[in-house]
Amino acid sequence: MNIRKRSRGFIGVVAMTSVAALALTLTGCSRDGGGSTPGNDAKASPGITDTSLTFGITSPLTGATAGPGNCTVDGALAYFGEKNDEGGIKFGDGKTRKINIKSYDDGYDPQKALANFQQMVSDGVFAAGLGLGTPTNRAWREAAISEKVPQVLVQTGDPIFSDTKQSPEQIGLVPTYSQEGEAFGELLASSKDKHTVAVLYQNDDYGKGYVEGLEDALKGSSNVTIVKKLSYEATDTSVDAQLTELAATKADVFFNAMSITPLVISALQKAQQLKWLPSWFLPSNTSSPVAILQPGGGSAFPGIYSVAFSESSSSPVFQASDAGKNFLAAIAKYTKQSGVPAFPHCVWSWIGAATLEQAFMKMEQPTRASFMKALRSIKGFEAPFMLPGSTIDTTVDGKPAVAKVQVQKYNGKGYATAESWG
Repeated sequence: MNIRKRSRGFIGVVAMTSVAALALTLTGCSRDGGGSTPGNDAKASPGITDTSLTFGITSPLTGATAGPGNCTVDGALAYFGEKNDEGGIKFGDGKTRKINIKSYDDGYDPQKALANFQQMVSDGVFAAGLGLGTPTNRAWREAAISEKVPQVLVQTGDPIFSDTKQSPEQIGLVPTYSQEGEAFGELLASSKDKHTVAVLYQNDDYGKGYVEGLEDALKGSSNVTIVKKLSYEATDTSVDAQLTELAATKADVFFNAMSITPLVISALQKAQQLKWLPSWFLPSNTSSPVAILQPGGGSAFPGIYSVAFSESSSSPVFQASDAGKNFLAAIAKYTKQSGVPAFPHCVWSWIGAATLEQAFMKMEQPTRASFMKALRSIKGFEAPFMLPGSTIDTTVDGKPAVAKVQVQKYNGKGYATAESWG
């Protein structure tokens, strides 16, 4: 990912492809941190001055998950680019600040993610988060706790990030993986017909979380049977062998808890080659109609289901709305993307950025402790682009900021709410 800079915007991004960080001095941006803030007795934390705050994002900007990974940066860039051009955000201590986003590429490699966090500390970021990945966010969780650097609104469904006892400096943004799996299981169990389910899951906390939720929802169900479960490693380049074995079960439902975009596409294609056409379940982060289902031939299957908590930027309704037009214009202006983002993570990052703004406006002191207190006090916030009935609530221990999802069914172009199975 290249360095991005806009002539009008305050935001600049430095994409770190290694721990040897590139430095970019941003026009109108002060990068000094620490010291006392005039008019406030509290000593300012690193990364915040009277006029600016620096927020770091480590995410896969290259490699197999670069599509959604870049979106985790771009949504925040676009949101805060607009805010900065409007003059900045008025914080709870009365000062108006602009937000400096710095991005670092971890390539979905946990070791690189940890090295990136160490670089963030050297660079003096105030807080970090929004980035994609369970293993990568886990890799620097303990270091963030030790350094007392907030790791917030991360885009992973790992429940440990929303447990304040285990993770006092953390909070997740998106619903947990088990919540997604459970929502699908409940819909499947509501069917009046009998079903057999074949499961393929990523052999880590990501995949296991989805399966746990599915199995919990199916407990006591007499019409649904899981006939086979197989796993794969996130480093695998093919799942053809697993697909062949699962196809032999002739299950009519395929639960595919997979996070790697190219593998999802190849799995869709392999199933068609095997003439195995079950209904599918896909995680929310690997169910993009444009980037995954269309190239994978998703329309060949009787149904592809996923879950959502936000509107989709690929929806004609979204694109026709004033808010949607503004979002797309901001993405075009402040990022290197053109057109409609192929992944939902751009919208999710925009929602996360709006949530950060709420916390900034409630911060009474220029400290990380004050920020975390403010962030954990948000309840009933109707963030932009969230589906009806979904709001931001950071006050419930053990729950991420978004804790409600809707099951949706692919209709050949996009998704529509699935009121019932079939």
